[in-house]
Amino acid sequence: MEVYHGKSVFGGIAIGRLHIYNKKNIQVKRRHIEDTNMEIERFRTAKDTAIAQLGVLYEKSMATVGAANAAIFEIHQMMLEDDDFLESVENMIHAQQINAEYAVAMTSDNFANMFAAMDDDYMKGRAADVRDISERVLMALSGQEADRVETSEPVIVVADDLAPSETVQMDKSKVLSFVTIHGSTNSHTAILARTMGIPALVGTPVSLHPDMNGKMAVVDGDTGMIYVEPDSETLAKMQEKYDALQTKKELLQTLKGKETITLDGQKVMLYANIGNYKDLASVLENDAEGIGLFRSEFLYLESDTYPTEEEQLKVYRAVAETMAGKRVIIRTLDIGADKQAAYFELPKEENPAMGCRAIRICLTRPEIFKTQLRALFRASAFGKIAIMYPMITSMSEIVRIKQIVEEVKQELTEAGVPFGNPEQGIMIETPAAVMISDKLAKEVDFFSIGTNDLTQYTLAIDRQNEQMDDFYDSHHQAVLRMIAMTVENAHRENIWCGICGELGADPSLSKWFVSIGVDELSMSPRSLLFIRKIIRETDVSAEGEQIKRQYL
Repeated sequence: MEVYHGKSVFGGIAIGRLHIYNKKNIQVKRRHIEDTNMEIERFRTAKDTAIAQLGVLYEKSMATVGAANAAIFEIHQMMLEDDDFLESVENMIHAQQINAEYAVAMTSDNFANMFAAMDDDYMKGRAADVRDISERVLMALSGQEADRVETSEPVIVVADDLAPSETVQMDKSKVLSFVTIHGSTNSHTAILARTMGIPALVGTPVSLHPDMNGKMAVVDGDTGMIYVEPDSETLAKMQEKYDALQTKKELLQTLKGKETITLDGQKVMLYANIGNYKDLASVLENDAEGIGLFRSEFLYLESDTYPTEEEQLKVYRAVAETMAGKRVIIRTLDIGADKQAAYFELPKEENPAMGCRAIRICLTRPEIFKTQLRALFRASAFGKIAIMYPMITSMSEIVRIKQIVEEVKQELTEAGVPFGNPEQGIMIETPAAVMISDKLAKEVDFFSIGTNDLTQYTLAIDRQNEQMDDFYDSHHQAVLRMIAMTVENAHRENIWCGICGELGADPSLSKWFVSIGVDELSMSPRSLLFIRKIIRETDVSAEGEQIKRQYL
């Protein structure tokens, strides 16, 4: 028996045979070209083919993992339309009279190396994206199809690393788990794995030798272990654990229709995070009590130009009506950082996570903000919509938001357009917002804590940087104290406070959240019933103080 230890991306047990996944090695040779115009046209055709393939991947991933996780394919499409990338390839073909394959490969190396050498961890992460899109163009130029996992039986996929496109294209019915040598627990692929519910490990020093193909193995996503050719005792133990997990899944289905309430009567609102109207099927299937985060920026990422008021209204109204009176919290556009729309023409920034994004774009481009607000206020006449503003850091931002909101309401009134009176809240995702949350609570109807960015900004660690995995600690006492402080300040002003970051679905913190008085937890629909079970088994009056002391 061989045992390897990696970093867990998603828990659970997978038992099956190994499938070693090696990417095709594209050999690129330099060739002299006489007709450079024809070669440039050949490159453009391949680029368009790659963009079309990414569009298909986007649609497929929308259906399987939701709009939030599908966004990476839109980002790759935009990168393939980047003027600097295109001009580099075409200028190289024309000036050096070389073939398109060689020009793409050289441009890819130059751009990837440039990104990798940058100090900013977010920009370093773009190096992998450049290589991914370049490989796709090279495949199109050579007429080859993308690699696929082809197998007649469900397998455990083992690879050096997996791009999001490769993960999405896997036939889930044929994939029990995946294990990679490289990759971060916070990468796009890791998030996709969690959403798909596939046990997975990254950073695992497993062999990729062809002899590994077909060997029996067990992946324990809870401990981060993979056992290759396990002995009978280990296999029996893992089979018992697998059977117990399956029984637990079946029991969770009995919780549908039940209240999310503790043994001593403390009610918690259990909501879902979504990015598109198409995600609503999973929301309803998993019995969400509302929507805690609708990522409206995906309306912008899916469009070639600014979505109109009517286009937005149609989507917001459909979501509100489908949820039939349940609260739907819609976050105003959070464009910027890793979510770029070319038509916004945002200037390149050395550190985009700290730059012009989210509410900063809305307040500096009020015409865009007003269009969205008009659609949101109009949609609020058709259901229980709440509006949430991201990346708040100051009271002056709240003052300006309120001024713009009043202008929008006045415009709608004068035009005789009906609208509702939606709740208005803010995301607490910066240390600055936490420290003035006592003042902010006087000005809004609710708080929702975005734990992903709050952790990142508090610890000064890029959560996408796999080199920082050992330092990135979402349970850091500073982060948890900030959450507790925010909840306390919200309740002091009689407003409710929720969690909409990934910690909301962390079962190890569920009881603690309830003990400090968190009113709402929002998460991926797949996690809802399991968290409901934990909350319904909690007795705050009996366990509360002891649970609090665990972390504070």
